[in-house]
Amino acid sequence: MQLVCAFRYGHDDLDVIGLSFRKDIWIKHIQIYPPAAGEKPTNTPMQDALMKKAGEEGHPFTFVIPTNLPCSVTLQPAPGDTGKPCGVDYELKAYIANEADNPDEKISKKDTCRLIIRKIQFAPDKLEAGPKSSILKQFIMSDKAIHLETSIEKEVYYHGDPIPVKVKINNETNKVVKKIRISIDQTTDVLLYSADKYTKVVLCEEFGDQVNSNATLEKEYKVTPLLANNKEKRGLALDGKIKDEDTNLASSTLLGSGVDKEIQGILVSYKIKVSLMVASGGLLGNLTSSDVTADIPLVLMSPKPAELSDRSGASSTPEDVNRRSFTISEVWPTTDAASA
Repeated sequence: MQLVCAFRYGHDDLDVIGLSFRKDIWIKHIQIYPPAAGEKPTNTPMQDALMKKAGEEGHPFTFVIPTNLPCSVTLQPAPGDTGKPCGVDYELKAYIANEADNPDEKISKKDTCRLIIRKIQFAPDKLEAGPKSSILKQFIMSDKAIHLETSIEKEVYYHGDPIPVKVKINNETNKVVKKIRISIDQTTDVLLYSADKYTKVVLCEEFGDQVNSNATLEKEYKVTPLLANNKEKRGLALDGKIKDEDTNLASSTLLGSGVDKEIQGILVSYKIKVSLMVASGGLLGNLTSSDVTADIPLVLMSPKPAELSDRSGASSTPEDVNRRSFTISEVWPTTDAASA
C-alpha cells in the first residue's frame, strides 16, 4: 500500500518531454500481504465491522499522517476544464508487487487500485472573542473626521453559517455616508512552485443605510459567504473534493507552532472589509465621493464531528484526527484482495 500527499499545479495533459506538473510532498509505503513482522495496530470499530463482511480476504491497515502535512485543497477549475484539478490531494494506492522492498518497481495498471482521500482540519474546541478594527479618517478642507468601527463576535465561523458584522459610524463631518458595503476576500498563497499570491472576492453586499452629517449609526449586518454564489470563479480555493461530491470554500489555514509554511503548499485566509461610500452634499456630491474602509480577519472552518468531540468524554488530539485506518476491501474489490 502507498499513501502520497502531492501538490498538483498543472493538468496531466500539459505534461511535456517527461516533465510532470506535480510535486510529491510526502510518501509512505506499508506491506499488507504477507503480513510484515512487528506489532500490529489495534483495529478501529469501523475496521472490525468491515472485516466481518470481508472475512479472511480482508486485510486491515493503518496510516498515520503527520500533523504538519497540509490539508486537502482544490483550486476551482474553469467550467470547461477537464481532468484532475490543481491543488493538494492525498492518493491511496493498493498494488500487487513482485519485490517486497522496492518502491521504484514498475507496477502494471491492471494490478493497481487508487482511491482519493482528503485531510481536513476542524475548528478548535475553545473559541476566542472575535477581532475588532476602527479607523478615523479626515478629509481635505475639514477639521472633523468619520469614525468607523467594525467587529465580529467570534474568532471562528463555520461554513454556511451567517456572520453577524457589527458596524458603528460616527460622522462628524459635513459629508454624507450614502451606502455601506461589506465584502469578504479570500487570499490564496501558493508556496511550493512560486511565490504566487492572489485575492478573490467571495461575497460583496451593499446596504442603503445613510448617515447624514453630524449623525451616528450602530447596526448589525448578517452576511454568508457560499460556494454556490462563486461557481464561475476560476482558481478559487475549495476544500478537497472526493469524486463528484459538492464541497465548500476552503477552510482557513491554521499553522501550529514550529510548522514549516513551505510544506503546506497552499495557505488560505479570509478578510472582512467594511467600506463607507462617502459623498459631499450638493449637486457634485456623487462626483467627489470617496471610501472609508476598515477590515478584520475572518477564520472559516468546519465544525468537529460529534464522534470526535465526544470520544471518551474528551476532545480528540491532532494525532487522533490524522490517523486514518482502512481495510483492503475499501480500496480493492474482494476478489483482487484475495490475490494480494
